[in-house]
Amino acid sequence: MTQIIFYIFGSILLLSATLVVVIKNPIHAALFLVLSFFSSAAIWLLLNAEFLAIALVLVYVGAVMVLFLFVVMMLDINISTLREGFARYFPLGIIIALFMMVAMSLVVGSDYFLSDIYTQANISSTQSNTKLLGLTIYQDYLYHFEIAGVILLVAIIAAISLSMNKTKITKSTHPDEQVLAKKNDRLRIVKMNSEEKES
Repeated sequence: MTQIIFYIFGSILLLSATLVVVIKNPIHAALFLVLSFFSSAAIWLLLNAEFLAIALVLVYVGAVMVLFLFVVMMLDINISTLREGFARYFPLGIIIALFMMVAMSLVVGSDYFLSDIYTQANISSTQSNTKLLGLTIYQDYLYHFEIAGVILLVAIIAAISLSMNKTKITKSTHPDEQVLAKKNDRLRIVKMNSEEKES
């Protein structure tokens, strides 16, 4: 029964992930991405990774995807301009997808993930999944975790610096300039001779 549920959610995940890339409407693509997140969470529940499944649903579906949907619906996206270079990069995308499939098959088919440490941790440990994950991250892979945090911090700072354009025209008011303004700076009286109407 577990394998049947796994194959059902796996097929839903593959179908929804394919539709995220193929479908033309960005809102529908975001909704299919939500479906793929739910399918991934269900697969993680089958693998006894309850914390990762709940974190995926709460963080990505509950926060990130809602924000993404708001941004997509608020922006006026021209789909035709976005898909102008799709046919040009399609063969390169197929080649990269094939390389990824070969790499994933080599990773899944190898015995690297079935090491003695992994099997002993699953068999002999009676601790919860969340505690084991915390001990693994903050003891065995602490430096890797900190390096990943620094990389994410640098990426956030770079994104903020790139989005701040100094030549951007803003209509914000400056109170110090408004207080120092005088009547002659704002108002100019032009004297003109009156014109007589022609009869």
